[in-house]
Amino acid sequence: MTSFTFLLTSTRQSGHRGNTEWLARRAAAHLPPDTQQTWLSLAHLQMPAFVDQRHTVGSYPMPEGDLRTVLDATLDATDLVLVAPVYWFSFPSPLKIYLDHWSAWLRVPGLNFKERMASKRLWLITTSGDRSKAQPMIDSTALCAGFLGMPVAGVLWGKGGAPDAVESDAQAVATADTFFSNPAP
Repeated sequence: MTSFTFLLTSTRQSGHRGNTEWLARRAAAHLPPDTQQTWLSLAHLQMPAFVDQRHTVGSYPMPEGDLRTVLDATLDATDLVLVAPVYWFSFPSPLKIYLDHWSAWLRVPGLNFKERMASKRLWLITTSGDRSKAQPMIDSTALCAGFLGMPVAGVLWGKGGAPDAVESDAQAVATADTFFSNPAP
């Protein structure tokens, strides 16, 4: 069964859907009805800052609490969707914290994180004032995926900015409607 985990990374207050989340939900509405969908708002979970102990302790324990919830959702998915508005030409801080924890999960004994991630597809849905401002995030996503041997199945960019702006981006809306049915090889 296909299972999509959508990682919402905006730092908007709970209950305020931004442009990027709107675009992601538009795309997700066109997934086959039997597709399992898990939606997690990283900004509303308790995810501790990553502490780099790679060169001192070396290994990491299995995470607990919300961090374990995120790890389990990550590993249970066939497809990971980063739903990330551009913040200062890069990832929102909740997404950066999540990605930093990949370094720990690579070093949890017996988890085989890298091998398990290689079987998944990574998608990015993002919005910004113009496409060039999203390019650093798009490049970082490709580098993260490449490190784990994951394909980037697609990038969906929409013109965001003011609330509801993406809804007027006809190209992004049309692309959202077929986004998940056309993964990159």
